[in-house]
Amino acid sequence: MDRGNQFIGQSGAFLDAVERASRAAPMRRPVLVIGERGTGKELIAERLHRLSNRWEEPLVTMNCAALPETLIEAELFGHEAGAFTGATRAREGRFEEADRGTLFLDELATLSMGAQERLLRAVEYGEVTRIGSSRPIRVDVRIVAATNEDLPRMAREGRFRPDLLDRLSFEVITLPPLRVREGDISVLADYFGRRMAAELGWEAWPGYAPHVQRQLEDYAWPGNVRELRNVVERAVYRWDDWEEPIGHVQFDPFDSPWKPAGEPAHKGAERADDAPPRVIGIPDHDQVSDLRAAVDAHERAILEHALGRYRWNQRQTAKALGLTYDQLRHCIRKHGLVQ
Repeated sequence: MDRGNQFIGQSGAFLDAVERASRAAPMRRPVLVIGERGTGKELIAERLHRLSNRWEEPLVTMNCAALPETLIEAELFGHEAGAFTGATRAREGRFEEADRGTLFLDELATLSMGAQERLLRAVEYGEVTRIGSSRPIRVDVRIVAATNEDLPRMAREGRFRPDLLDRLSFEVITLPPLRVREGDISVLADYFGRRMAAELGWEAWPGYAPHVQRQLEDYAWPGNVRELRNVVERAVYRWDDWEEPIGHVQFDPFDSPWKPAGEPAHKGAERADDAPPRVIGIPDHDQVSDLRAAVDAHERAILEHALGRYRWNQRQTAKALGLTYDQLRHCIRKHGLVQ
């Protein structure tokens, strides 16, 4: 199964965006895809191409942020031999490579104003001119561009050409972040978990322990689907017993008691060793109306996390939490936790 082209989700916001892409696909007009990192902008671009009449022609991708400004125009429009230092032979640009197909411009907002001006001419007239040449070349290219920036605001601030924005925004597809895709976190977590279990050769899929399911649902997912996939696959890969539900998930792979603290920002900065211990799941104090229930819920969340982290080894868990073995057993009984 191809890891990169799966549309998984059932929320209305997500399905609306996919449906809009499907309707726009047969058109020859440009499409802008807007969304936070990890929301699947590349998948939408591929869908726009595969469902169009150009599906047998090239889909050429260019990450505008991956190249220095001095080379972006040469990559887009090509160059002739001797056009600049190092140009030992003529080279086609991405527009020529995508002729009769689709050109996907990722991170569009990082283009320089000069590149934006030449891109506007290419979009308007269907012509590109290689650097070092005076002869325009006709191309038939459908533009799909993506960004996580607010392009209208950038245009108002003079950082993006308004005329280029007008030309590219025949259709704008805005992808919802994962945190607002109701019901999709559990669907995606199950899909990625099962796929990783199959990759590891597990005989069955054990699912997630209830406290892990709650942690996955409650997390904000700033990296969206890409981050969810990494978190889930890491949790499955680290779990040794396929007969038991996965009981621990680590959202930050860099979180470690031995990670380098780095140099303090100033002489009076607090040392990492003096910082208070990190606690888990601090509730919103303004929302607390029952102190005893809030304290119990917080204690249970800490206990579930620690038990999962130490694979239900109760002696290690007790040591990590600063409890005796009997105190930990009392807490487990108090909260009705069973393995």
